[in-house]
Amino acid sequence: MPTDTLPQPGKTPGKPAGELIRLERVTKRFGTNTVLDHLDFSVDAGKHVTLIGPSGSGKTTILRLLMTLLKPDEGTITVDGQQLFPASDKQVREIRKKIGMVFQQFNLFPNMTVLRNITEAPVTVLGMSRDEAGERARDLLDLVGLADKRDARPTQLSGGQQQRVAIARALAMRPQVLLLDEVTSALDPELVAGVLDVLRDIARSTDITMLCVTHEMGFARDISDQVLMFDSGRVIEAGSPEKIFNEPEQARTREFLSAVL
Repeated sequence: MPTDTLPQPGKTPGKPAGELIRLERVTKRFGTNTVLDHLDFSVDAGKHVTLIGPSGSGKTTILRLLMTLLKPDEGTITVDGQQLFPASDKQVREIRKKIGMVFQQFNLFPNMTVLRNITEAPVTVLGMSRDEAGERARDLLDLVGLADKRDARPTQLSGGQQQRVAIARALAMRPQVLLLDEVTSALDPELVAGVLDVLRDIARSTDITMLCVTHEMGFARDISDQVLMFDSGRVIEAGSPEKIFNEPEQARTREFLSAVL
């Protein structure tokens, strides 16, 4: 599919680039365990930011807060100039339309075709017509390399194909922000490359903002504008992929990278 005809899920014509996501002094606890500790960071529109660090350092919790699957115990979260927490239920629903997420598990509806899995939310949530949603779904299936699978059921697809459908489903909502939570961790090793290639294409051909949690360091190098190293619920180091992977300043970052590279 030529780049100039790709769907532009993050495109907002005429909108200037600038800060899109901000977390200020965000704290999240589970019982006595503080997962995020007065966290501050921001993401600019159109940028691709990757969160790395050991398991339990708070990375996935950030994505779940942005998806409103969790609420912070302290602090504020702002998306596109609108406060997500605290906010009214109506405001939360409006902000949520700007955010798409691809999970570790595919979470497809087994009783629906691939095409229906992609069109259902745009029709029911955004009020898009079936024809428009179907046209967009077919474009996205072409983008993820599954144009011939639109009438299949999820159980007829491999894990890698199901994850590519999940990516297309997230993009069908035309989000400004795409959250990626270890999207290859549930896949067999031979299926990982295909999914990562699709995400690379999306990163290169659209202006969608991406916030990614991954242990695939090669992928993080390829697509990131900025890499954030997390430890114990805080960002301990941030910088370009070149800086973080080649010349990390913090001993904890060097220790982590030596274990995963």
